[in-house]
Amino acid sequence: MKGILLLLSAALFLTGCATTQSPTGRGQTLLFSQQEMTQLGDTSFAQIKQQEKASQDRALNAYVSCVANRITQALPDQSLPWEVVVFDSEQVNAFALPGGHIGVYTGLLNVAVNSDQLATVIGHEVAHVLANHSNEQVSRAQMTGAGMQLADLALGAGGIADKELYMAALGLGVQVGYILPYGRSQESEADVIGVELMAKAGFDPAASVELWKNMSKVGGEQGPELLSTHPSHDQRIAQLQQMQAKAQPLYQANKSSVKNTCQRPK
Repeated sequence: MKGILLLLSAALFLTGCATTQSPTGRGQTLLFSQQEMTQLGDTSFAQIKQQEKASQDRALNAYVSCVANRITQALPDQSLPWEVVVFDSEQVNAFALPGGHIGVYTGLLNVAVNSDQLATVIGHEVAHVLANHSNEQVSRAQMTGAGMQLADLALGAGGIADKELYMAALGLGVQVGYILPYGRSQESEADVIGVELMAKAGFDPAASVELWKNMSKVGGEQGPELLSTHPSHDQRIAQLQQMQAKAQPLYQANKSSVKNTCQRPK
């Protein structure tokens, strides 16, 4: 009987799903509305801010915010205000969440050594949000069960059930101890969108190649947590090099209009 109820719940839930295309034309199945994803992102970010120590370095915060703001100002939708928080941690990591949230760990700045390289990472993470990858992952977790009781799902006024698992689906597995990572196709798609986004924001996309070369040297063969589910270093670098033919003209067309240069603090 329990199994039948779960199947019925799943069937009812899936009637509200949307089949759509990502910005690169890849097919996606999305079960959640933008409002639901925003709530999930808001709640998850609030929890992370409680768990992690925010940096009090004003110059560092200004630098990261400058880079992040230029990236988000290049987005087609300007209706959403973005919150940027720098976390004081040795983690080589960053993330972006639905609802307009960006987190950057200070450890990343030891690898992303200039504003163009930092823009590569932030552009990549914002691209995950832009391409609805979080919705796609949470939807996949819902459809497969992934340790959750479908009938107990409570997105809305009642709160969020299985919060840790959903946070993992948002790409936050490192923080909460779960691993439910973005897939390789999503990571490659975020590279494509992110490089174009940074170029439109006036950051040199050639820096993306150097950034991932730096990343490949961190943490041994597997690299930092940020790379744990990404394409291999050589494959990613080759793809980024191929993207330059399209990205460089975007950069050249937009770099002269940039008013805010982002100076890394000494």
